Amino acid sequence: MPKDTTTFPGQHEDEEVLMMFRHHPVVMRKGLIAIMLFLLFGMIPSAIKPENLQLLWFVPAGFSIGLLVFANYWVKWYYTVFVVTDQRFIHMHQEGLFSRSVVDLGLDKIQNVNYRVSGVQQTLLGFGTIVIQAFVGDLVLDMIHHPHKIQEALLKVIKDSGYTISQEEAEAYAAQVQEG
Repeated sequence: MPKDTTTFPGQHEDEEVLMMFRHHPVVMRKGLIAIMLFLLFGMIPSAIKPENLQLLWFVPAGFSIGLLVFANYWVKWYYTVFVVTDQRFIHMHQEGLFSRSVVDLGLDKIQNVNYRVSGVQQTLLGFGTIVIQAFVGDLVLDMIHHPHKIQEALLKVIKDSGYTISQEEAEAYAAQVQEG
């Protein structure tokens, strides 16, 4: 996989971005449905009284309201980013227009990476769930586009980084996390 030359806020000086990915665009489906519903509701008044041309203004008004609802879903999709560097895995999750959370997980803390594709929709549209198992718990990434490719790439990055942890180190770290 080619190296990404993108930078991100909070990037360390000696850190290189290896890959970035987002959720599958299917996460915006509710926004698309909202556009269609508001457009449909905008057409109803002119369908009831077709002779009144002033009622046609409801059509662009309904579309505009639907577009505003869709914009919220697009912002959440676009600004939710998964970044893999040569040192860590970062999940920047846009929860709303003014709310964001960040999960920063060192590659040396990752034990395993698995993926799951279940159901007809996920199989046909090519998205699924990736589970990153770490000492502190599981990080579940839903609606990831091509999860098998992402899982392979993550495992390759972890292997190439040379991070290997013995069972004793893993148990000591897990005990330390539980204590404090």
